[in-house]
Amino acid sequence: MPISNVPRTATADDAPDISRTLALAFDDDPMMRWFFPEDASREAALGRYFTTLFTRQYVHHGVCERTGAAAAFWVAPEAQAKAVPDAETIQELRNILGDRAGLFRDAVETAARHTPQEPHWSLALIGADPAAQGQGHGSRLLRSGLAKADAAGQPVYLESSKASKLPVYEHFGFTVREEFALPGDGAPTLWGMWRDPRDSPGLRDPRD
Repeated sequence: MPISNVPRTATADDAPDISRTLALAFDDDPMMRWFFPEDASREAALGRYFTTLFTRQYVHHGVCERTGAAAAFWVAPEAQAKAVPDAETIQELRNILGDRAGLFRDAVETAARHTPQEPHWSLALIGADPAAQGQGHGSRLLRSGLAKADAAGQPVYLESSKASKLPVYEHFGFTVREEFALPGDGAPTLWGMWRDPRDSPGLRDPRD
């Protein structure tokens, strides 16, 4: 039986499933591979990383949705100041990242300097289990979040370190606003993408 791709609100009880899904989704992500370079431990470390972000940050201050094989975290303009990690969350992330914590700090600070200043929704992250690729999980979550931003008349900003995903976001109306490299040896490139609000989506589903 196919896994449901209908978006629903994610709660803290969904943390184990969401962290597992996102760990699989981001296994080949250039930035996550830079933060977690060891193949043998990456999946477990990513699971802890996403659990921390979800349970301590986005479930409280974001708009979190999931399907049976994907998850997306959004932050509305009015919640962005509250969505910044507190000291305990930062320390927990440092413990997970170990000797890569400094790289993570520098990456976050660099990305923050490139974040648009005008009010906008942020797509903090979105990912689908590769085993469910092509079943519409990611596209359904994108449509759901973009509909909320459109209803509020707000633009949306996201960052991606995976060049192959840029055409997918472009199908949904995003354009590359800026390209910049993170600091450090071997650091990945980030693309900041922007989407103006629309009266109606009218967008076809690309593959996940």
